[in-house]
Amino acid sequence: MCGNNMSVPLLTDAVTVPGGERETAAVIFLHGLGDNGHGWADALSAIKLPYVKYICPHAPRIPVTLNMKMVMPAWFDLMGLSPDAPEDEAGIKKAADSIKSIIEHEVKNGISANRIVLGGFSQGGALSLYTALTSHHKLAGVVGLSCWLPLHKTFPQAACSVNKEISILQCHGEADPMIPVRFGTLTSEKLKSVVAPSKVQLKTYPGVMHNTSQEEMMAVKDFLEKVIPRV
Repeated sequence: MCGNNMSVPLLTDAVTVPGGERETAAVIFLHGLGDNGHGWADALSAIKLPYVKYICPHAPRIPVTLNMKMVMPAWFDLMGLSPDAPEDEAGIKKAADSIKSIIEHEVKNGISANRIVLGGFSQGGALSLYTALTSHHKLAGVVGLSCWLPLHKTFPQAACSVNKEISILQCHGEADPMIPVRFGTLTSEKLKSVVAPSKVQLKTYPGVMHNTSQEEMMAVKDFLEKVIPRV
């Protein structure tokens, strides 16, 4: 290993699940509001591919407007959860840059960008979509669970053309009371205007609320096996 985690702040205490053999791919997975990387590291361990390294960073603690300015782990500030709510544009772009630093670090350490998948749940999924679409690296894919596309009105103009063919898997619980499945459908339609429509896949799950299910995690595993196969 070359490169120094200290130069990438989010990597200093990120939870990393190493591959059981030579690592030829990486998944960077971002947790939701108020959470941390530990639970997702456990969930990803259960569907682990042996040649993949899983990196689950922790968001910084910031005041969140939606939660009465309480300080909690958040990738950026949230003012509301409707498609028309005002957004923390500066915070979203700063957070995306911090995730792009992790991508750069992995590329410098020998993992090709086209073998890196970004993923996340809720706010983390939102950030993974935004980061992938604005990345100058051609990435393997994105997994967005129960999420939306931040700054959606800036797309498709804000997107980097290098990821026009990126594969995107969205999964959404049909009983989600926080981010209704309709937002997932609207996001899917928007994504089809940004990347090749055939590359966007939305799977919905009856009875699933703002969380995941075993069926959903198996869909994630199948997706990862397709976009970052063993080499």
